[in-house]
This record gives sequence, structure tokens and C-alpha cells, in this order.
Amino acid sequence: MSLPDSVRSALTRFAGLSTVLVATDYDGVVAPIVSDPAAAFPLPGTVDALEALAAAPGVTVALVSGRDRATLARLSGASPALITVGSHGAEWDGGFEGALTADLVELRSTVLADLAAIAERFPGAAVEPKPLGGALHVRNVADPAAGAQALQEARRGPAARPGVHATDGKAVLELTVLDASKGRALTVLRERVHADAVLYLGDDVTDEKAFAVLTGAEDVSVKVGDGATAARFRVDGPAAARAVFEELAALRRGRSQGS
Repeated sequence: MSLPDSVRSALTRFAGLSTVLVATDYDGVVAPIVSDPAAAFPLPGTVDALEALAAAPGVTVALVSGRDRATLARLSGASPALITVGSHGAEWDGGFEGALTADLVELRSTVLADLAAIAERFPGAAVEPKPLGGALHVRNVADPAAGAQALQEARRGPAARPGVHATDGKAVLELTVLDASKGRALTVLRERVHADAVLYLGDDVTDEKAFAVLTGAEDVSVKVGDGATAARFRVDGPAAARAVFEELAALRRGRSQGS
């Protein structure tokens, strides 16, 4: 697949750096968006390209997702060579950033019950429980107006509870009892690996916080799909995202062979 010349130029500069972080959202980038979130499997070849990048000297690769890490690992099938950060940056390999106290466990249960009560009134709506809260999905609500109403009820109800943090996405509202963001996750990862620059691909509203922290001259932020964005570049969809990873892997191999 042909990539825009601007993207190719940015990838060429990025590939020439000594130490880089390549990070990406999962749904809508690595895996196409599907009606059943439990069946969101990677586009063939994308994980292979990411693992090829992870095997290259000086490259760290991370999946940064709103999903919990266990689900992300199961769906992606990625090897341990890829770092996984779940729950919008709150869940790492060492657990959660901040312990869930008894009060937070109780608040999470209340949030899930509230979301379930809303979903029951809107056929097609579904609640996805997560370690830090839950997500109300309305993608399968037949009437778009009804789906919007369900999300609004969630914003006015459980999202308004003290201590609850809301994150809007495409046809989904996620509520958590610990605050986190993909932007903060990228900042932590950048510092951990001492990256000269970061490349990040994302398709959703939640990815805008990640794009916002990529302010370095050689950082590469790529919006996948349509919609307003702060990203510097844009590609069409998961197939184009795969092409970005494949192109970068080829450039990085060329760099290693030439050194």
C-alpha cells in the first residue's frame, strides 16, 4: 500500500535515530473495528511487522490500549517482545498505577451496576467490565439517537459520581475509578527507554492525549481514519497502519545493514 510522501519522509527521519519508541493503539489500528469487541483480532501481518520492529536494535514497541492487559494479550496474540499497557495507561506489567482500595472496589461495582441498568433500557447496548471500571458500548444500538441518549445518561449518572473518570470514544464511554491517559503512558515509556523520538498511531478520541505529548521535532503522530485530530499525519485505516509499520521495519533493517 502506498503511503503519503509526508509520512514516508517522517518515517525515514525517524528510522535514522539511535533509540526510538514505536507505540500504537490496538482497536482501529492493529485490529479493525468490529461490532463484537471480543472478536477484534489483528489485521493479518500487523503484529508480525510490530514484532519485526521490536527485534531491531534500538527499537521498543508498545501496545497502548483502553483494554485490560489480559484481554489485549489474548486478542493480539503478541509475544512478550511487545510491551502492553492497558486501561488507558493505568495498567502496566507490574499491575495498576495506584492500588484499588476497598472504597474504589466498591465504587467500581456501583459504576458497573449503573451502566448495566442503562444498557438494559437500550437494546444493543453492552457493558464491558474492566479492572478499573467499565465501558458502555452503543455501536450496536440500531437507532443512533438512542445510542447517543444512552451515553448521555451515563455521563449524567455514573460518570458524575465523585472519583469517577470518564473517557469518550467512538460509540463508547469508559468510566474508571483511577485517572490515567495514553499521553502519560507515552511520557513514562519515553523516559524508561530513553527514546530519541516516539511514533504513535491511534484512531480514537482517547488517542488525542497521546498525540498532544508528541512535541519533539522527530516525533511522529499518525491519526488512523477520519475525524479532527492534533496528529501531524493521517492514514486511511488499519491496512495503511500496517504499511507504516512495515515501511519502518524495512527502513530500520536498512539502517542496521548499513552500519
